[in-house]
Amino acid sequence: MLRLIIFTLSFFIFSYNVEAKVVGKEVSYEGDGITMKGYLAYDDEFKEKRPGILVVHEWWGHNSYARKRADMLAKLGYPAIAVDMYGDGKQANHPDEAGKFSSAVQNNIEGATKRFEAAKKVLIDSGVVDPDKIAAIGYCFGGGVVLHMARFGEDLKGVVSFHGSLGTKTPAQPGKVKAKILVCHGADDPFVSPEAVEAFKEEMENAKVDYQFISYKDTMHSFTNPDADSFGKKFNLPLKYNKESDEKSWKEMQKFFKKIFE
Repeated sequence: MLRLIIFTLSFFIFSYNVEAKVVGKEVSYEGDGITMKGYLAYDDEFKEKRPGILVVHEWWGHNSYARKRADMLAKLGYPAIAVDMYGDGKQANHPDEAGKFSSAVQNNIEGATKRFEAAKKVLIDSGVVDPDKIAAIGYCFGGGVVLHMARFGEDLKGVVSFHGSLGTKTPAQPGKVKAKILVCHGADDPFVSPEAVEAFKEEMENAKVDYQFISYKDTMHSFTNPDADSFGKKFNLPLKYNKESDEKSWKEMQKFFKKIFE
């Protein structure tokens, strides 16, 4: 009986530690003349510095979904910061508003780079990250952002785009891209045409970029977000969550990280 009690107590203590080891906290930082409100997550049981990841949100803005992904990365052993690209933690309540917010950032790439780099500095200055091992992931709008950062030669080991925009006015140039690239794309995404996919692949080939492009069958836009269906229904948008593609793409991301952080 005593042995059973000790085992039971040990189980609950262990379970508590597993749940408690991820630390998440809000962080404010300055960049491009604005104040941004991000979210930093890390596993405090790791004593050595770990590779760090920037998470760039969908066009809805810095919300709970971006923070959830940061927490998920922290549980994998990667300290992460959910970036605020709009400033002041702004979130869109309607697609029209989201379009205005995202377009303002996309039309000011210099400013976007400053905001991204400000978040990167917060991640590095946290003291839990190896500054030589930084990567970025992004969703939808955020996928386009991390691809742009790679195109511009941002000092990153790699970037992962999930159902992100692929087009650009500033194509990658040979010798400039430092990051390896992984694109996880929904084959039935109506926001990204087959022509855009082929143009992206041609751009990467011409620039001699180390990239991987994975297209998931029967998969639409926003396939990683469980709230996609409700957003799609509410705003009459072609969005749909795909659990299988979500899980497969997350595993591909983990394989990618193991490769680039060797």
